[in-house]
Amino acid sequence: MATYKEINGTAVQNYAGDLPGAADGQLWYNSTATNFKFQYAATAAAWSTGGNLNTGRKSLAGSGTQTAALGFGGDTGSLSALTESYNGSAWTEVNDLQTARSRLAGAGTNTAALAFGGDNPTRTETEIWNGTNWTEVNNLGTGRYLLAGCGTNTAALGFGGYAPGAPTVNTETWNGTNWTEVNNLNTNRYNLSGAGTNTSAIAIGGTPAPTGNTELWNGTNWTVVNNLNTARQAGTAAGVSNTSALFFAGYDPSPPAGGTAKTESWNGTNWTETGDLNINRRYMAGAGTQTLALGFGGGPSISAATEEFSTTTVVGAWSTGGNLNTGRNSLAGTGTQTAALAFGGNAPPITAVTESYNGSSWTEVNDLNAVKYNLSAAGTNTAALGFGGRQPSGSPSATAQTEKWNGTNWTEVNDLNQARYNLGGAGTNTAALAISGFLNTGGAPEFFAGTETWNGTNWTEVNDVNTAREFIVGAGTNTAALAFLGEASPGNTAATELWNGTNWTEVNDLNTARRQAAGAGTQTAALAFGGTSPGVQTEAWNGTNWSNQNNMNEGRPSLAGAGANNTSALAFGGQPATAKAATEEWNDPGTITKTLTTS
Repeated sequence: MATYKEINGTAVQNYAGDLPGAADGQLWYNSTATNFKFQYAATAAAWSTGGNLNTGRKSLAGSGTQTAALGFGGDTGSLSALTESYNGSAWTEVNDLQTARSRLAGAGTNTAALAFGGDNPTRTETEIWNGTNWTEVNNLGTGRYLLAGCGTNTAALGFGGYAPGAPTVNTETWNGTNWTEVNNLNTNRYNLSGAGTNTSAIAIGGTPAPTGNTELWNGTNWTVVNNLNTARQAGTAAGVSNTSALFFAGYDPSPPAGGTAKTESWNGTNWTETGDLNINRRYMAGAGTQTLALGFGGGPSISAATEEFSTTTVVGAWSTGGNLNTGRNSLAGTGTQTAALAFGGNAPPITAVTESYNGSSWTEVNDLNAVKYNLSAAGTNTAALGFGGRQPSGSPSATAQTEKWNGTNWTEVNDLNQARYNLGGAGTNTAALAISGFLNTGGAPEFFAGTETWNGTNWTEVNDVNTAREFIVGAGTNTAALAFLGEASPGNTAATELWNGTNWTEVNDLNTARRQAAGAGTQTAALAFGGTSPGVQTEAWNGTNWSNQNNMNEGRPSLAGAGANNTSALAFGGQPATAKAATEEWNDPGTITKTLTTS
């Protein structure tokens, strides 16, 4: 691969700011900041969304690789014989198992697999897959369910599980024709996971009581080695040997009780925590290796979701930008990553200070006409709208005030129809949307569902959101918007809604419910970041689903955001403890601009 030097020569280019469209590995001089800048790609061990199963289910088995996998059996609400094949992007239904069952084990590839054990009732049946059909072959010696398996369809290992009446240590090997009992596990258990081959295997976790117990098989005996960092049962494993494995999902004693997203990597000696799944779950199936894995299905709510793991995923990343001149929380923001506007907020005291961002630093410009906080915004850094919010004193505290920014000054314009604060906003200074919020106008405080549109002169009431809430975040335009997160009754919500210019429609939720977060983007490409504890979460919206991204460097609620899409955004301000001046810049697919010392 050609280097930047080979393509563009040796001269370091001189720019007044950060270089737009910089290549990976490029160095330049920022003459305004008087420092050298360097751009590089951020990679991480991370899960990304794959194509859903055609039929959601839990307690299924899997075999194969990340790009060529087989999923079979399971629980769809009833026992299933369904088999599906994965090609790296989508699942296709193929011929069913001969015997419907759940909580079974699997081994092999997508064209040559083995299915064995399961329930209900306790199963001994073994079936072999030739790429087209399943055929019944000789049974397990000991019928059981919630067992683990690994290997191929001609050389497999089955171990542990729940035999009638009790957990078992039983281990059996398959030679392509028959099962043979060999040396037992050291610890009785079921709900365990396994990976590797029939001569080099790993047994992980399980029940009774969620355990971190790990054992290695050398073809003859099992040896107890170092435990998982988090004891779990009903997890999933992928890997090719007893020195290289990935363990993910499952159930542990700590919340959330429905399942976990935790992922750990095994190097032959120790377990190391790595990137979490996007969805908490247990009783899912897996395939692949320690570095390229596939996870699919699961519960407790029956899922069709598929996720792909890679240790070299190019991911979005947050980097440090220039601080605000006035640290504050509960402020409003609008614009893009390189041309943003911040105004209002609680420094404390409550402030009308307005600042403009040029991609590297903030400059104070003319103040709002009225001090306020918990307000919302729409537009750009040269043509913005600020509306709603909370007054510093007096009762009622909610305001309907609207101000318009022309790039130089704020001008008071017509008020909202409904005074409110902690509302969301989207659009421009001539075509905006005010979304939901909280009422404290002298009557009983309440979550508000109302939506208003701005035509450049007046606000008009339109159809309500489906979930009334405060701290809602908006993105998009006045005819195509996204509204997400917030606090509703009885608590934080992950709800997401789409606006088509007339009505709101509920769509897929975020992975983490929270309030006092910020966002940026459009109806089809948005970013949600920050919020309540731990406040570092970042999620990206692709028009259909939310996916977890790299965390912020500094978690915080009550911050503001700006950005045109889910690949380039700005986060600034926030709390707790002290009002924050910190600014962070989001770049996806994972380009980070680093400041270098001149030396």
